[in-house]
Amino acid sequence: MPVPKIEKLIGIEIYATGSLGIGGVIRENVEDFIVQEVLVDGSKAEINRNEGKVKREVLGSSSVKNRYLLCVLVKRNWDMFIALRNIAGQLGIKTSQIHIAGIKDAKAATAQHIAIEEVSAEDVQKVHVKDVEVRPIGYLHNKLSSYYLLGNSFYITIRAISHPKSTIQKRIAKTIEELKVVGGVPNFFGHQRFGTTRPITHLVGKTIVKGNLRKAAMLFLAKPSPYEHPASRQAREELQATQDFKQALESFPKQLRYERLMLKHLVERPDDFVGAFRRLPIKLRRLFIQAYQSYLFNRFLSKRSENGLSLNAADVGDYVVNVERSGLPMVTMYKMVSAETCAEINNLIRNGKMRLAIPLVGFKQHPSQGIQGEIENQILEEEGVSLKNFRTTALPEMSAKGELRNVITPLNNFSLDEASDDSTKPSRNKVKVSFTLYRGSYATIVLRELMKPRNVIKAAF
Repeated sequence: MPVPKIEKLIGIEIYATGSLGIGGVIRENVEDFIVQEVLVDGSKAEINRNEGKVKREVLGSSSVKNRYLLCVLVKRNWDMFIALRNIAGQLGIKTSQIHIAGIKDAKAATAQHIAIEEVSAEDVQKVHVKDVEVRPIGYLHNKLSSYYLLGNSFYITIRAISHPKSTIQKRIAKTIEELKVVGGVPNFFGHQRFGTTRPITHLVGKTIVKGNLRKAAMLFLAKPSPYEHPASRQAREELQATQDFKQALESFPKQLRYERLMLKHLVERPDDFVGAFRRLPIKLRRLFIQAYQSYLFNRFLSKRSENGLSLNAADVGDYVVNVERSGLPMVTMYKMVSAETCAEINNLIRNGKMRLAIPLVGFKQHPSQGIQGEIENQILEEEGVSLKNFRTTALPEMSAKGELRNVITPLNNFSLDEASDDSTKPSRNKVKVSFTLYRGSYATIVLRELMKPRNVIKAAF
């Protein structure tokens, strides 16, 4: 089944299933895409919940003074970094004093945990940002990080489906059966990692890795997309033609907040591209390099499948990682498969004790060996990059050591509601699905297998 061109641009070139998709559209309404974060201790951040009295200690706090207030952040249609900046502004603190376990979708209703340094529950209860709610629930003695994150539960409505209800049910059931055979879903990085309507984040990252910061900045600021808002596209095209940062600052729409931050700096210091990038939040800066790592991973995984290698069985030269009791992969506990260990390791994979893994390249992460290693080295050669390039000397805080990432992610707690009429689209149907994924895995990768969209933009990925 052909993969949309825009997916190939982000390195996704295959489907794991051969079943027909249901089509349809996601995110017609904000409540059609709900994300609720789950921590390793089982705590779930819920959209609609009254946490009640604030607990003095949570998540294994000890006698150490609790410096961090743990809260549930609920947001609707908010970029997470911008929401945090607004919250920090109202609290009179730096954005860096707010810590998260994971990044959540912007075009969604999301509930997640945040930990805020040295503020009280009373302070937080005075925060008022439209479509944002911050609910204090307890105190921590350590800052929140991805270490505490187990995964996310998704509750998604797919609308505007042209197929009969019985066909919808049958196609989804067949796809899920195929995914069970595979052992889960290919662990591709999803569309939002790169920007769905303007997938350039990885291109910026690649250019930074290659050391050309001026080109990287101009890609971020001035490379237009046919899918973005016409006013944004026109402003980028003008900057591309004129290279005039002052004029661009006047013409760039207000919603392009990050671009405007860089432009303000470049108006004053037109050759200081290091400084311009440093006007962006550190987490966003790092996303550029991470997006390029993600693109390479997607290509490695696609080519593995295209070369006929299994996604749930190891060959000689492959990496494998241990699996925690919780089901999370332990990417620092790994082995490389040899001819002597291959049969034993594949038995452990079948029993859920280990998972096949592929590198997220970085200056400390070695490629695989064997056939998979040949695939990775060929792609890196095509890209014209080496592992040492990921130590970014001009912006050392953006350097990437690299690590391993599992090839397949389990699809847990999948549930399918009966298909029904779509009241927003006469003569069309809708269906609701829910499932849980471990941290770092993307709901859109599950949805693309179910929907097989011809047009990813119209499907609202």
